[in-house]
Amino acid sequence: MEGKVFIIIPAFNEGKKIGEVVASIRQEGYANLVVVDDGSKDKTAAVAAARGAIVLRHMINRGQGAALKTGIEYALQHGADIIVTFDADGQHHPQDIQHMIAPVAQGKIAVTLGSRFLGHSEVPPIKRLILKGGILFTRIFSSIWLTDVHNGFRAFSRRAAEQIRIKQDKMEHASEIIEEIVQKNIPFQEVPVTVTYTEYSKQRGQSPWNSLKIAFNLVWRKLTR
Repeated sequence: MEGKVFIIIPAFNEGKKIGEVVASIRQEGYANLVVVDDGSKDKTAAVAAARGAIVLRHMINRGQGAALKTGIEYALQHGADIIVTFDADGQHHPQDIQHMIAPVAQGKIAVTLGSRFLGHSEVPPIKRLILKGGILFTRIFSSIWLTDVHNGFRAFSRRAAEQIRIKQDKMEHASEIIEEIVQKNIPFQEVPVTVTYTEYSKQRGQSPWNSLKIAFNLVWRKLTR
């Protein structure tokens, strides 16, 4: 029994792609789609609503972490049993949602983390290098052995979503979620997923410089605690 599943999609200026993403998820049978429009200047909100998504809006661009927090809080308030986070740029495959939620629905674990390196993703060389660096960084500083640490595809049980506190508004939230899982001993497992890179998604991804800033900020927080 899966229970009530909510799909949370943070989006910033994704008007060109969000309609297709929402429609493809709905085709898989998921009705509770929440698009959090994080201060977009384009038609992201209107396109998502026209395709049947619930749309929540930030008046200003606060960052993906803040958007996820808004979406997760909404899902919990509206009776979610399982919460899935899903990217807005078309990289993730809706067909993988079932694989992500199955272990959570069966009560085997509380969180699944999508891994492109366990699946069949063709990761661009520079992106692969950055991601592998992030994996090593996480193993050193968070003492957790993962194959993919900055994948926005996740599934949480209701209890796990209530336990995890997202305080970082921007991209640091990805590492923060992993730290919360470790510190609170939340049972998790990685699940193979496919990430498809297109010219559009590669343009939307974060820069190597931003990845370095995230790493620096995480180290600084640990040293100053």
